[in-house]
Amino acid sequence: MFISVSDEVKHKEDGQTMIVTGIASGMVECRWYDGYSVRREAFREDEIMPTQIARQLAS
Repeated sequence: MFISVSDEVKHKEDGQTMIVTGIASGMVECRWYDGYSVRREAFREDEIMPTQIARQLAS
């Protein structure tokens, strides 16, 4: 899977939409707004997918 900084991605389990802010050593740092504040967390590459793929799977 090819992901780059500024891509919109979704977490595979909870479906949270996030923006990629960094990539290093197989980890992808993402930021998102949870309704109260901006959150930041790093995920393994296999835990997320680009939103384009998520939209294709939903249709």
